[in-house]
Amino acid sequence: MSTATATPPRAPLAPLPTEPRRRLGRRITRTVLTYLVLVIFALIYIYPFLIEIASSFKTGADATAHPLSPIPQTWTTEESFSKLAGVDFSRWFTNSVVVALFVTLGRVFFDSLAGYALARLHFLGRRAINGAIVAVMAVPGVVLLIPKYLVLVQLHMYDTYYGMIIPLMADAAGVFIMRQFFISIPVEVEEAARIDGAGTFRLFWSVVLPMARPAVITLTILSFQGSWNEFSYFLVARGSPQLNTLTTGVASLLSGQLGAGNQFPLKLAAALLMTIPTAIVFFVFQRYFIRGASAGAVKG
Repeated sequence: MSTATATPPRAPLAPLPTEPRRRLGRRITRTVLTYLVLVIFALIYIYPFLIEIASSFKTGADATAHPLSPIPQTWTTEESFSKLAGVDFSRWFTNSVVVALFVTLGRVFFDSLAGYALARLHFLGRRAINGAIVAVMAVPGVVLLIPKYLVLVQLHMYDTYYGMIIPLMADAAGVFIMRQFFISIPVEVEEAARIDGAGTFRLFWSVVLPMARPAVITLTILSFQGSWNEFSYFLVARGSPQLNTLTTGVASLLSGQLGAGNQFPLKLAAALLMTIPTAIVFFVFQRYFIRGASAGAVKG
């Protein structure tokens, strides 16, 4: 006959000491306050975009009477998206796409070449060029607008697609980003390929550039956003309305060329459509953007 052994009852868990409980309470309080502050700042930054979206679906009278309301009283597109065809929006969009694509391709290629040369090739004046690139990055772009205009006029490139694209196909920031990333790549990888008979350009194109994919994607995003949102340079690079991009075209809407009324729904609808492509590019490639930016900052 078996006898069952009674399991002794478990002792109740001892309550946390007073000091650890206070620390836990303070930690929870700090966390809640931190997230509360972040939510408030997020709303401050997001609210103007909500107004932009809402005003795109308002009537002109509603947008004037309730400019800060994020909810339209009457949902309509008659005074916003339906009028975009009358302001040559499609031409502005096409010009922006053409310029952004060519500038992005040019910057990725030429900035990568220059960054690789400054990171790997040893030649006289390399340090001086590196310093000059950093110095150029510190110069405000608006300072160079008049010299750029004079150069365009002298080269007979003013008011042409060439004048809007070629001067933007390389920039100091892109060269700096690619140089920093190439420096972080081990030299032994290139030495192994060089033993197999690969030349300098073959090393760059087939070996090093594929390894720099995060930096290339980062540069692609920055180049596309920069050329798509460029405004000041296009003001001095062209004078014909047929060469208006979205930035200069929407700016002409804001300058009062539409006649009577403030035309808030039309203006904000155009600004909203202008924002969508860059937002899509960033959200699709944001993980590569963050990875490339952090990797490029490892070495200086």
